[in-house]
Amino acid sequence: MTVSRRGIRPAGVWHGTVAAACALLFYYGLPLDLDAENWHGFGIVAFVPGVLGLVWLSVRRIRHAVRESGSRAGDLLFVLCVSVTFFALFYHQLALHRPGQFDGIETRTDALYYSMITLATIGYGDVHAAGQAARIATMVQVAFDLIVIGTLFAISTAVVAERVAARRSAD
Repeated sequence: MTVSRRGIRPAGVWHGTVAAACALLFYYGLPLDLDAENWHGFGIVAFVPGVLGLVWLSVRRIRHAVRESGSRAGDLLFVLCVSVTFFALFYHQLALHRPGQFDGIETRTDALYYSMITLATIGYGDVHAAGQAARIATMVQVAFDLIVIGTLFAISTAVVAERVAARRSAD
């Protein structure tokens, strides 16, 4: 998402929306338990487009990063979608295969909720890490969020500020 003379470019909003949609399709369609009865229909329909969409967006983002220096808000949104999805999958699997690691994670939606709440550093307390493995995983996500996403956010903000300053001086 970039700022132009007319405001935010629609392509940036579109790419961020597509990234979020693909991440959700991938997340909810991922066949974590192939014996599950509920995966057959929706899982295939959701998983395949989700994976293809994330691959397509990843290739586009990598090409964009190689072509241009500086990051855009769309790049930041993409990294957020992928990281939240990755951590949510890990939390769901940890809760599923090591009961007692989390209080409150029973479904994929619970895991996605916990991942997003951790990213936002809100921590309502309704879902929380109870075991050592869950606490370590949560600390890794917090460190990742602070370092990687914080850096991308700072770069994106600096690029937007430079462009706004350049346009003001040109006018």
